[in-house]
Amino acid sequence: MQLYTIQQKIHEIRNEKVMLDFDLAELYGVATKVLKQAVRRNISRFPEDFMFVLSEAEFLVLRSQSVTSKRGGMRYLPFAFTEQGVAMLSSVLNSPKAIDVNIRIIRTFVLMRQCVLSHTEISEKLKELEIKQDDICEVMNYLLRKDQLHQQQVKRKPIGFTSEKAEKG
Repeated sequence: MQLYTIQQKIHEIRNEKVMLDFDLAELYGVATKVLKQAVRRNISRFPEDFMFVLSEAEFLVLRSQSVTSKRGGMRYLPFAFTEQGVAMLSSVLNSPKAIDVNIRIIRTFVLMRQCVLSHTEISEKLKELEIKQDDICEVMNYLLRKDQLHQQQVKRKPIGFTSEKAEKG
């Protein structure tokens, strides 16, 4: 199972990175119904910050983004599991495959978090460089204006009376 495959199954819903029950069931090699039953039997292990049920509006948005197929058999709204919820699933689905898949999913979440952090650091450094560049451009423009003003003053014709000596010399 590749990292990319898992990444494609991670969605952002309610400002949380989550995986949906049917995607997890597919990765674990079990039916969605089996996964949901196991979760319902152990619901005390899944507080709302570990798992929540999508609203109809959220599910329609996902469906419109082609994340889900328009399966006729889906009677219930899907569960969305946060990283902690996925980790808790390993205690509910206690098979070697579930444990292996969980390890890979957790590593993917960690990698994505690291990418976001490095992206933030790069953005901050770019902002610093932009500020420095703006300062340099400001100084360059000031020096160019100062030089142009100096050249204009040198080229001016003298005003007033001039003696012949000054004109010849």
